[in-house]
Amino acid sequence: MLKQFLAKLPRRSPKSFESFEDPSNSPNNGGFQRTTSLNSASPKPNAPKRTSSAVFPSSVIAGIEPLLPFKDAPASEKMSLFISKLSLCCMVFDFNNPTKNTAEKDLKRLTLIELLEFIASGPPKFSEPAILALCKMCSINLFRVFPPNYRASRSNNGGENDDDEPSFDPAWPHLQLVYDILLKFVNSPSVEPKIAKKYINHSFILRILDLFESEDPRERDCLKAIMHRIYGKFMVHRPFIRKSISNVFYRFVFETDKHNGIAELLEIFGSVITGFALPLKEEHKIFLWRVLIPLHKPKSLAVYFQQLCYCVTQFIEKDPKLASTVIRGLLKYWPITNSQKEVMFLGEVEEILEGINMGEFERVMVPLFWRIGCCINSSHFQVAERALLLWNNDQIFNLIGHNRQVILPIIFPALETNVRTHWNQSVLNLTLNVRNVFTEMDNMLFLACHAHFIEEQEKQSLAVEKRKEAWDRLENAASLQPISGNTTAVLVPMPRVN
Repeated sequence: MLKQFLAKLPRRSPKSFESFEDPSNSPNNGGFQRTTSLNSASPKPNAPKRTSSAVFPSSVIAGIEPLLPFKDAPASEKMSLFISKLSLCCMVFDFNNPTKNTAEKDLKRLTLIELLEFIASGPPKFSEPAILALCKMCSINLFRVFPPNYRASRSNNGGENDDDEPSFDPAWPHLQLVYDILLKFVNSPSVEPKIAKKYINHSFILRILDLFESEDPRERDCLKAIMHRIYGKFMVHRPFIRKSISNVFYRFVFETDKHNGIAELLEIFGSVITGFALPLKEEHKIFLWRVLIPLHKPKSLAVYFQQLCYCVTQFIEKDPKLASTVIRGLLKYWPITNSQKEVMFLGEVEEILEGINMGEFERVMVPLFWRIGCCINSSHFQVAERALLLWNNDQIFNLIGHNRQVILPIIFPALETNVRTHWNQSVLNLTLNVRNVFTEMDNMLFLACHAHFIEEQEKQSLAVEKRKEAWDRLENAASLQPISGNTTAVLVPMPRVN
């Protein structure tokens, strides 16, 4: 088997040189010829092979032995040897069977290590054929389609199965080396972006983004590092990368609700937002409103909440006027029946309020504290506790103190209701503490709110009594009417009001 594998490699011949077939001429895989087995019939020894001088120039590749170490090759032939070793690594094996093709797998692993060390050593400028050969090798080894059930593994149940072990690709030992090679290559100063951008193009970037569907967290971490370096090195691709990642988010929020790499993609965007120039472009503000805010909607928010919260706060640090916009968005998508998400929302609100200015706060304080009042009255003790703990934050305490004339009348009914009826002792103690804070802050206002609350309670009690009396009268009147066997309902048209 090993002999068949090595027979496909170019060797020195006294009469003629064997050459590689150009993978770009193959109609399969978008120009990449992917070999999945070594048992396929090998070409006849005397049959001439077709050569493409654009990819593997015969004048460069001829006579180069791929198994030759870089240290033993002349400096003038190292780039040719590099291309030859890349072609050797285009062979793809079945790793589901660990006993199959073990010698060939070991040979490929050692060659990948050699390639990694060569790129890390800082070689001269990579030639265009070398860049193309490396991109093709990475494409053949990395780009693959995940089955549908594989895609939905982490998000299928709204993040409820996070304790389940993720499935790991058995080919990871080789995949990791290929990822390391691509990362070192993109980072290398020997790569000229003007040349490399022709091969690390839009199609290549989209295929990398598709790989974020992988369930293996190790693979997603590698992809995150590579995509971040591509964004930094190829400025011409930056708008396309932002648009493509936004499309992934759109599909996740509004169509599939299933994706394994949202957290990693948000990490990439977190560093991208940090580099935005001021004033922010309208494109970036639209991304905040149409992408980041709706990402609070899915059930699996807990999986990527930390990264999402970081992106949002980065926007507010860049432009504090966006704080009120973000809070309105959070109120729009505020969870009603999911207590875990409510606690996360309250945490994000606290983080936003720590950096908000007084003008933006006054724009949203009425609907915000109405919602906080509902959280204070929540029967779920964690939600009520988290809402009441907002008063322990000095910045929020100062904002509330300056606007107590508006805020206290909004939340006073919630505080009084908790004191009278809440079942949890911890929530009751926190509620009493908040009441004491308002009493010390403005006792006259507190007494006025208390009197108004008592008056409203009396009005509600009176309305309940009147409603009960009306129903009692209707029931008595109905009991006195004879029951007819053939009762006909008559519809009377209502007069039009001009």
